[in-house]
Amino acid sequence: MSDTTTSTPSPLDDSGVDQSTQPKHSWLSRLYTGTGAFDIIGRRRFYYILTGVIVLVCLLSFLVRGFTLGIDFEGGTRIALPAADNISTEQVETVYNDSLGMPPVSVQTVGSGAAATVQIRSEALDPAEVDSLRQALFEAFQPQDNSGTATPNAISVSDVSETWGSQITEKALIALAVFLVVVSIYIAVRYERDMAFASLAALAFDLVVTAGVYSLVGFEVTPATVIGLLTILGFSLYDSVVVFDKVEENTRGILNLHRKTFAEQANLAVNQTLMRSINTTVIGVLPVLALMVVAVWLLGVGTLKDLALVQLVGMIVGAYSSIFFATPLLVTLKEKWGPVAVHTRKVHSKRAEAAARAAGLAPEPVAVGVAAPKASAPQPGNRPTGKRNKKRR
Repeated sequence: MSDTTTSTPSPLDDSGVDQSTQPKHSWLSRLYTGTGAFDIIGRRRFYYILTGVIVLVCLLSFLVRGFTLGIDFEGGTRIALPAADNISTEQVETVYNDSLGMPPVSVQTVGSGAAATVQIRSEALDPAEVDSLRQALFEAFQPQDNSGTATPNAISVSDVSETWGSQITEKALIALAVFLVVVSIYIAVRYERDMAFASLAALAFDLVVTAGVYSLVGFEVTPATVIGLLTILGFSLYDSVVVFDKVEENTRGILNLHRKTFAEQANLAVNQTLMRSINTTVIGVLPVLALMVVAVWLLGVGTLKDLALVQLVGMIVGAYSSIFFATPLLVTLKEKWGPVAVHTRKVHSKRAEAAARAAGLAPEPVAVGVAAPKASAPQPGNRPTGKRNKKRR
């Protein structure tokens, strides 16, 4: 005897609900709640193309424009004089050209108010050229020292040799290489292979794009730039670690279930950490903007400006790479081979079968079992049981 049973819909099953009648939430509400409403992983092909275009533009800028290296890297002479109200960069360039017979490398006004200075960057000058230029600038602008006295000593001169610049470059490259090696070892120990590869790829992207922005805009590369670059690489790694920790939490034990794929759970993890990444970036950028205001408009400290510029660019780029590049790359690597790829195919196959049954293209599954025996009254001729079965004595 067989018994045919049909499955009862789960109370959590919303397949029969008309989603068009459900209330709609704003994108800000969906961003704050982190319920997976933003399909970042599903659109990873678009983000791959966008990332590739950004990297290509940066590489072309490296080849065409190159970098504006600071005096600490190339060597040369820096001249600085107080910027009075009657001094402009064009006038300073004219005096420099008339005095030495060649144009300066750059002339810029740094700071504002009483702290403003005009900084001249030139090729390495010998003592005779420095004396001639200092006297010409003094006669043209009459700069004053801190006591208010007009004197040639108010014009400061600093020299950096090419040997010093090459040493700075070598030490900067060594520091960057050591940082990348240490980070690679940490990620290899902390995470599995695919997560380590995705994190390092995001770090490389941050490095290329930050350098590309400096090349495109023409920001001067100084030792402070290298220090700031190491800082923002650490920030980028921190952001990737936060996202990957959530991915690891959401996908734990997923291979034993067949309702969600690895990509869907990773997309949920990105949504759950998206608001945190945005808040972290905004909170990190605000003091950097304040540092730029203090460095450029108030104090005129070039070192602070260089440090703030690279941090501002790097934080924004690092937030982008951890969300739109590192995690999608991790999902792509997982779905190419291994147990995750097999699990993803199983989930899609089961969903295809369920869709076919819903459309009437496939029969419903039938559960066949043996019915439980039913209690019945004793039949005639059966041997009695109990006390009546005992023999009398």
